[in-house]
Amino acid sequence: MKGLTAVPGLRVGHASDYDALTGCTAILCEEGAVAGADIRGSATGTEEFSVLEPGHVAGRVHAVVLAGGSAFGVEAASGVRRYLERKGIGFETRAARVPIVPCAIIYDLAIGRADVRPTREMGEAAAAAATSDPVREGAVGAGTGATVGKLFGMERAMKAGIGSFAVALEGAYEGVVVAALAVVNAFGDVIDPKTGRIVAGARRSPEGLEFADSAAEIKRGARPGFTRENTTLAVVATNARLDRIEARKLAQQAQIGMARTVNPVNTMVDGDLVIALSLGDRRADLNALGIAAAEAVSEAILRAVRLAPTLGGIPGLAGD
Repeated sequence: MKGLTAVPGLRVGHASDYDALTGCTAILCEEGAVAGADIRGSATGTEEFSVLEPGHVAGRVHAVVLAGGSAFGVEAASGVRRYLERKGIGFETRAARVPIVPCAIIYDLAIGRADVRPTREMGEAAAAAATSDPVREGAVGAGTGATVGKLFGMERAMKAGIGSFAVALEGAYEGVVVAALAVVNAFGDVIDPKTGRIVAGARRSPEGLEFADSAAEIKRGARPGFTRENTTLAVVATNARLDRIEARKLAQQAQIGMARTVNPVNTMVDGDLVIALSLGDRRADLNALGIAAAEAVSEAILRAVRLAPTLGGIPGLAGD
């Protein structure tokens, strides 16, 4: 299953540091993609997000970078720009081509080493490693240090990472694909929407795997023990043609998938956001694309926790 790279024109590469437990992911769209974004969380860390506004002069983006390292991690985007510049890719200006590369980060400084973060060189390495092969998932790239279920602190959290999933439309829209990649570093628990059961999240004790149910505990008065240091990042892409306003709407619709699968979600201590990319010339109703985007995001989030191994002393569903 290819995941995000099921959309033609996209390549994905990761760079991971398994000593420091951090990394970055480069999503390349070198021919340019129409893009839009939707931010629902209140603890975001981003760079160059103004280029995703419908009125911005740069009509297309050439890459998206997702990184660990908190605000320090945006440095990785400079490496991706440098990689693209060498290839002559970017927004045409009088003196040079300038690659348009928005970036979003997660906070992973509380696992591994806090003094090692994604660098420009790591970003360049991720771009150089980008491929149209099936997306590597689990604790890799920007998801290397990702965790979920942090109501009671890291000692009762669980490991997460990156997941990716693609949905192929049928019937009148046969040939249209909507795909997602999610970096899951949520404060809340991850829920399987089909069963309503917690898949990964805050545990009742550091030694066990019984879930506490973060939302229920908060309603009973529990206060966050790990604040302002969480987020879920998602990139959705389609080979259907969209303008920038439609791309932003697709990002909004994709947020539904996050709301189905993370609870609580979009909190004051999360930086939840979605970036939508449109590549290709196929046509499909925006409502159909939005339904598929929500499904793809939901499945990508589930895969991010189900494929995450135990790392840094934090248990993962994929084991050691």
